[in-house]
Amino acid sequence: MFRFSIDGEDWILRFSPHLQIETDEKQEIMMSLLHIGNHLSNFSHGEAFIMFSKKIGAIVFEVERVPSFILTVSNIVDEDHWYIQDTTIQLKRKL
Repeated sequence: MFRFSIDGEDWILRFSPHLQIETDEKQEIMMSLLHIGNHLSNFSHGEAFIMFSKKIGAIVFEVERVPSFILTVSNIVDEDHWYIQDTTIQLKRKL
């Protein structure tokens, strides 16, 4: 579990118990979140989002805002397990 603050909001980052990930991967996820910064405030309670990392893969986050600001990494999908049915879809590159 990690604690961090962005734009005056204190967040908790936790990892689903079924995930087996190394400490350096957890650090990478934490650093990626700091890059998106104030975009976290756009997500409502109960929403989810995906962040893509070259090193880790697709990271699935679930957002809780009640009673605290909590992000849970619920799953990680390696790039070799991605499937895009429509070849015209382009992944949005942000970071």
